Parts: sequence; structure tokens; C-alpha cells
Amino acid sequence: MDTIHILDTLWVGRPHAVASALLQSSGHRSLIDPGPASTLATLREQLQRRGLTVADLDAILLTHIHLDHAGATGALVKENPRLAVYVHSKGAHHLTDPTKLLASATRLWGTELPRLFGETLPVPSENLRILEDSQILKLGTRELAVAYTPGHASHHVSYFDEREGVAFVGDTAGIRIQNGAYILPATPPPDINLELWDASFATILARRPARLFLTHFAYAENPPEHLAEFRERLHHWAELAGQALLDSTGESAAAKNFVTAAHAEMVSKLSITDADHYAFTAGLDLSFLGMARYLRKRAQASTFTASPAE
Repeated sequence: MDTIHILDTLWVGRPHAVASALLQSSGHRSLIDPGPASTLATLREQLQRRGLTVADLDAILLTHIHLDHAGATGALVKENPRLAVYVHSKGAHHLTDPTKLLASATRLWGTELPRLFGETLPVPSENLRILEDSQILKLGTRELAVAYTPGHASHHVSYFDEREGVAFVGDTAGIRIQNGAYILPATPPPDINLELWDASFATILARRPARLFLTHFAYAENPPEHLAEFRERLHHWAELAGQALLDSTGESAAAKNFVTAAHAEMVSKLSITDADHYAFTAGLDLSFLGMARYLRKRAQASTFTASPAE
């Protein structure tokens, strides 16, 4: 019997922040996005409730390598050395040697990094399985189609269980807590690219999933409506960040203005408590930094294209 379980990892004690998906099929057991290393104890408890341990797992499938999605991978492989780890080629080297990944995360999170994400261990190269676009993974009797879906991250993929009608889309479809009233963009640096993101929306819709599984958090219904709303907000937030940069003296002031405006939008749809939960899960200040970097790169590319040839 094929089953999909939502495992709430209770990131920093918060319910409905980071989900891992447990897939079972004919004795094969996989996790999609196991979460950060800081939630390993909770992940083990969630498995035990279903009569399983880490030793019973066969594979880890990563949508991308950001620490809130993939940080526990190395520790799980250390505990169960036969685990196969599926990842896009652009993320693979950061799993075998997470030095640059951790340096980048430290610049964003500072001294909070250990508390939020725990210890990120390397993954031996022999455990890695490099994914290809349009590849079909056979996990027991379950088949998952793989599609490259960049925009949020250059190494982002999505998985499609066409029999169940579920698309496991990581952060490509934003943050929406249990199909709630608001969809929040998560746009941390360094890879944000709205043009690629738009193409990824088309990739997901072409598969016609019945629902989306979001790491933050759980199922979102009506994918065409969800993605249309999310795309509109994503581009609106790019405009919001651009206006904040124009109106502010310095990036620090622009970030503050962006966060204030974004949070005001959220509380128009959500309670203050829920808005704060969304904001913490995404990191609104980090979303500004990612948007600002994207806007600068886009402006530089436009200037270069407009320059006359010598």
C-alpha cells in the first residue's frame, strides 16, 4: 500500500513550520526534505510513531539544499550508511563539502545558525544520486517524475506523483500554512530569479497536479489558482523591494521599509500571530536581501545589453 505522511519537524518548537514527507510503497521508505539537523530528535519521534527508525529508510529526496530542507541529510546518512540521497547536480558538491553553504548561511543567520539548524554534516559522494530533468524514480511501486524548477534556488527540483496527483514542490510555490489565506514568497539570496521562477510555474502546471505539497507547510489545493496568486505576489514583492530601495537612504533602511510594508500586507489577510509565524518561517529580512540582489543583477544585465558594441 502506498502512503504519504506529513511529518511535522517542529522547527525551533514551532508547529507547522517545516514539513518532511514520508513516502511508503511496497516496503520502500523515502523522505522528501528531511529538514534541518536541529530537528533530528523530532524526526526520529515522528518515524517511531509509525513503527519506523532511521535504519528503515531507503532514500532521501531533496528539493534543494537549503538547510531548513536538507540540513539533516548528512547526519541521517551517518546513522544509516545505505541511504541513497537524490539531489540536483548544482547542489551535490555542497552536500559532500558544505563549507561554502555554511559560510553563506552564517552570513545570513550569524550566531543563531547552530540553534536554528544544528550541525550540518557532509554526505559521502557514494551516497549521492544525481537527478536529471524528466527522470522517473521508482520507489517501490511508486513512480516519481523529476522536473528542474529553479527560481528560488538554482539547484531546485520538484517531484510529481502522477498516480496520487501530488507535486512535491519545496519552496517553488511559496509558504502557505495548511492551505491558509495567504501565500508568502521566500526569496533569500543568492539565487532568486523571477524569470526562471515563472518558467518553473509553467513546468508544474503542465503536469496538472491535483494538489501541491509545500515544505512550509503541508498541502495546498487548486494548484492553478494557488500559483496564479503566488506569482502575482512574488512580482509585487519585487516591485515593493525596488520601491524601498528607491525611497530609502541605504540598504538597511530599505530593508526595514520593505519588511514593514510586507508585514502590513500579511496582517490584512492573517492574524498578527499567524503573520508573525509566516514571517519567521520565511525570514522577511532575508527575502528583501534576495530580492535586492536579483534587482541589482537584472539592472546590471540590462545595462550591459543596452551598451553599444565596441
